[in-house]
Amino acid sequence: MESFIQLTPENIQEEHICCAISDKKCTEGYKAKKEWLRQSFENGYVFRRLDERAKVFIEYGPAEKGWAPITAPGYLLVNCFWVSGKYKGKGHGKQLLEFAVDDVLAQNKNGLVAIAGAKKFHFMHDAKWLQKQGFEICDKTQDGFVLLVKKINADADNPVFKTAARDNSGVPSKGIAVYWSNRCPFTQYHVETSLKETAEKRNIPYQAIKLENLEQAQNAPSPATIFSMFYNGRFVTTDVSICMDSRFDKLMEKHHKKKS
Repeated sequence: MESFIQLTPENIQEEHICCAISDKKCTEGYKAKKEWLRQSFENGYVFRRLDERAKVFIEYGPAEKGWAPITAPGYLLVNCFWVSGKYKGKGHGKQLLEFAVDDVLAQNKNGLVAIAGAKKFHFMHDAKWLQKQGFEICDKTQDGFVLLVKKINADADNPVFKTAARDNSGVPSKGIAVYWSNRCPFTQYHVETSLKETAEKRNIPYQAIKLENLEQAQNAPSPATIFSMFYNGRFVTTDVSICMDSRFDKLMEKHHKKKS
């Protein structure tokens, strides 16, 4: 039976965090994600992964300290949750989710909450798979995000999105605006380099708004606080690959077709 390990302040320096393990472009983002984790551990955050050099892991913690614009007192918020490549179909996802449920029970929490897209969004949960594991949709936004809950305490109130995530509060009305954080090791390089260059090449106004702390993240205009791109005030995507010059025009064309 394959084993799982939990990262802690004591072992995080030596252990990998699954993503961008050897991507030299993302070295700074990788260091920043580890630092983000160190700080989050103080708030009861959990990072558990397969004891292999692979992307098989789950992250979660108290929703009150979660970097997302939701109200979910007494719940654990599931953040990144990924099983990739040859490790799919072996029950790892269910086992990782069981760890989170065990912590709900041990901490006497109300249940689990997760953010996804009604249709699959990049770098976010698969809502259909979560629903097969007992999650139910309890809230949604105009941009296509859904909030899912798996209750242990049936009498607990449903989690909800905050107003900022519902009406895109404060999003610039001209050009590209990206909201991002160090929750993912890939984001920093692409926001600060790739997308900036892509926007400049097309003479598009560009703003990268970094979510530096918990308060900013909990009042963000998008539930996807790893990476959310807006264009002329309207939400476009959570897909970091749009930063790349070779993909930008094609993805933007799809966006315009959806909105027309």
